[in-house]
Amino acid sequence: MQISFAALDIPKTGVVVAGVIEDGVLPPTTKALDDQLGGLITRTLKGGRFRGKKDQSLMLLSPAGGGLDALLLVGLGKESALGALRSEALGSQIYAALAPHGHAEAYVALDALAGTPVDAAGLAASLGLGALLRAYRFDKYFTKLKDEEKPALGSLVIGTPEAARARTLFASMATTADAVAFTRDLVSEPGNVINPATLAEQARSLADLGVEVEVLSEKEMRKLGMNALLGVAQGSANEAKLVVLRWCGLGKPDAAAKKGKKGKRTADKGGDGEAGADSPLAFIGKGVTFDSGGISIKPAANMEDMKWDMAGAAAVVGVIRALAARKARVNAVGAIGLVENMPSGQAQRPGDVVTSLSGQTIEVINTDAEGRLVLADVLWYVKDRFKPKLMVDLATLTGAIIIALGHEHAGLFATDDELADRLTAAGAAVGEPLWRLPLGEAYDKQIKSDIADMKNVGNRSAGSITAAQFLKRFVEGTPWAHLDIAGVAWTTTDRETAPKGATGFGVRLLDRFVADNYEAR
Repeated sequence: MQISFAALDIPKTGVVVAGVIEDGVLPPTTKALDDQLGGLITRTLKGGRFRGKKDQSLMLLSPAGGGLDALLLVGLGKESALGALRSEALGSQIYAALAPHGHAEAYVALDALAGTPVDAAGLAASLGLGALLRAYRFDKYFTKLKDEEKPALGSLVIGTPEAARARTLFASMATTADAVAFTRDLVSEPGNVINPATLAEQARSLADLGVEVEVLSEKEMRKLGMNALLGVAQGSANEAKLVVLRWCGLGKPDAAAKKGKKGKRTADKGGDGEAGADSPLAFIGKGVTFDSGGISIKPAANMEDMKWDMAGAAAVVGVIRALAARKARVNAVGAIGLVENMPSGQAQRPGDVVTSLSGQTIEVINTDAEGRLVLADVLWYVKDRFKPKLMVDLATLTGAIIIALGHEHAGLFATDDELADRLTAAGAAVGEPLWRLPLGEAYDKQIKSDIADMKNVGNRSAGSITAAQFLKRFVEGTPWAHLDIAGVAWTTTDRETAPKGATGFGVRLLDRFVADNYEAR
């Protein structure tokens, strides 16, 4: 999808999109277009239900009184509510309305409106971003699509009085949108294409952007003592991987962490031994490339959806890609634990006890509560090796979070109020909302084991919270937040800026979180 910006004009040919403010008020360019068409827009408003409310649209094909192929009227709603997110939704709405009609290009006339909370350039850039995100398609496996089944719209020209500035603003947005698309592609791929090895190879492509990429094998993880992660992987023929991505936008720390005896991580003098000004932000992702449930096998119905149980890992790859592509002035580490959870003669059994990298022992009650076992070792590894300023993990961790929050919010758990507030604000700014849930000792008691330091599940109540309590045992004093994205990583219906399928949730959120709070100016 090609998005471009041009001076505000009143086209006489082609496909034109014009806005109408709530209650049928015409912005200046729409009024001029109405005059050009002999009052057609005014008559249309008087004779129908379209009144310019948000989400309303009306397509007029070959309108009389001019040479236009089509005129799409879109409701702008109230000027006071037309901010960046509303403009993104407007761009998405425009794309969805035009894509099926066979027109290759359209011109959007977007006036500067005095009552909006965002200026003309911001509105235009956000509209372009919304259209770009909605235009995403994962159709590589269709072999017999007819031309009429494919969206024809390939170019959107946005007319604005601030075209040059809109172009500059959009360039940064498009970089992030590219990272979202990359993440969506990873999540959409089937399990026979994306496995731990192939996902690690996809992550290696970030080296082209200046990211340092390190991939640890099962042998190396076993030497380190990552038995919680490896226990999940032992039923699969696909070897587990741990991928570490380092973006050093502030320059490399004085000395990189290195392996010490018995797999422990230590630091050279003046290096990563203590968190400091150049210590990285750390993002950790659950990467279960297919989750059958293991011996605690899932029901057959809808198990094909478990290809996206690596959406947290894909989002981490996506945000590191976004930071590197825009040369963000920040040090960041992304770490993803990649496993496939399968039943076999070698698979982990309910009742097994494993010793995690931290030295804490875990009784595995349910092999389908595997994501927390993967994250436990990766969280400890990152904390111990990199001494980060903070850690944020993303995981499609629990079905219970969908029961609690549906598909509207991701669950947020945090040990630090400022970190939680900053993540919540970033999510609200980009339309990826979070809802904070509690942590507490009473929930922690639910995962007490009779034969080990802890068990990997509690009882049926507060399942998302007890999962977060489990993870909390592997972060020690590092500020930490856990995002349970099980309800928002995938959508079964078209949403404002995400067509049906993988959403890429978390990439824009974390990119904004970094930009607003941690980048050097």
